Amino acid sequence: MRLSFVSFTDKGAALCDALMEKLRALGYDVSCREKGVPLTDWTARAFTMAEGLVFIGAAGIAVRAIAPHVRDKARDPAVVVLDEGGRYAVSLLSGHLGGANELAWLLAEMTGGQAVITTATDGRGAFAVDSWAKRQGCFVIEPERIRQVSSRVLAGETVTVSSEFPIAGEPPQGVALSPPPAQVEVTLRPRGEALHLVPPIGVLGIGCKKDTPQEALERVLARSEIAPQGICGVCSIDLKAREPGLLAFCRAHGWQLRTFSAEELAAVPGTFSVSPFVEKVTGVDNVCERAAVLGSGGALYQKKLTGDGVTLALALKPTTMDWSW
Repeated sequence: MRLSFVSFTDKGAALCDALMEKLRALGYDVSCREKGVPLTDWTARAFTMAEGLVFIGAAGIAVRAIAPHVRDKARDPAVVVLDEGGRYAVSLLSGHLGGANELAWLLAEMTGGQAVITTATDGRGAFAVDSWAKRQGCFVIEPERIRQVSSRVLAGETVTVSSEFPIAGEPPQGVALSPPPAQVEVTLRPRGEALHLVPPIGVLGIGCKKDTPQEALERVLARSEIAPQGICGVCSIDLKAREPGLLAFCRAHGWQLRTFSAEELAAVPGTFSVSPFVEKVTGVDNVCERAAVLGSGGALYQKKLTGDGVTLALALKPTTMDWSW
């Protein structure tokens, strides 16, 4: 987690240095506002670059500094405020998805102080779906629907959860596993009115004709109805390592492209769609499905989908979720 600190007094600066040293020892990437940098400039940069902002000083200073930059709970970084004596660590913004609550607890433990957490679910020890999503590494597709789920929990009603993937352990109080449709659905294909959580465990396997444009790849991906947030990488045959449209497609989504030789793809065990034409051109009977399975180390989720000179498949990295939040 990338954290950026700011302090305003000598005592606060000493606390800042001590906390940064402890956090670095735990593997955190931490930095502090440099002398002479205006608070407005530091805040603007930190809000974009850091995953967490830590103010050591008055809460009012922090509120005024971050106010112009607050957008929504899905994108805002964690903001925690400590007094200069380290007595209180206040989770100010993005407590669940941004991780401010966990950060406040950690900082309070380091200072021997008290974490101040005001989110209702935490106050009651109740299931917090956004905290659970973050702990499980899932993207929340409709963050505005979190409130509906939390309201049910706080009202003492049961929240139903469906999942395409195994969840180890027993659901917490007030939560029940259910087939879809459910109030919360863990899936790579979000549809309907549920709150959808998408784990980034899918690897796309792609084959395409020479000079296939990026737009064609986008159209086939859209037809698959697979949420882009659920994709963590793209694989193909090495003949496509420099294919301009495929490279542009990967860059646009921030996905890394891995390629394999025909021999590597042919050695992948399993039953795949067979194309004599593809085998004649590439030396292997199927590119997209084999590449997806080889790149993920898991099973097919989406078999070969074709269109616009593109073949696309998706396989899943092995994953097991649990109920911790």
